[in-house]
Amino acid sequence: MLSRTFITTTAAATVAAGVAFGAAHTMNIVETAQDAGNFSTLLSAAETAGLAETLSGEGPFTVFAPTDDAFAELPEGTLDELSEEELTDILTYHVVPMAAMSGDLSDGQMIETVNGEELEVSIDGETVMVGGATVTTADIEASNGVIHVIDTVLMPSGDM
Repeated sequence: MLSRTFITTTAAATVAAGVAFGAAHTMNIVETAQDAGNFSTLLSAAETAGLAETLSGEGPFTVFAPTDDAFAELPEGTLDELSEEELTDILTYHVVPMAAMSGDLSDGQMIETVNGEELEVSIDGETVMVGGATVTTADIEASNGVIHVIDTVLMPSGDM
């Protein structure tokens, strides 16, 4: 269930980046991501891994959502070669089982993801990084959590 939640949250974050913030938090994470229009790869992966339903659920979740452009930076064929288990592991590495607004994050903080591994938060002035990915849009609220748009697909320690 947590894996599904992560994917939904990620998808919503991606969608929310493209919509007005006021409208975003009346929709769940998946709906928000669909509405944004730049998270189709994330949403498709979440659906494939069976996580979209979870991310549409009650939450709360924080999704660090890579955009379609971030997925395009992966080596060609990467997503096609992953097993469902590997895909779920990667997607749940982008989800935190709580709503964490940017103001809740601090430099050096370690946050546990749904897949059980931790991401390190790094803050340098106006630049916020999570696990090596830069947050390009923060605090996209959804009815079941928050989306932070990131520029890189994060990989847990055992994958790729």
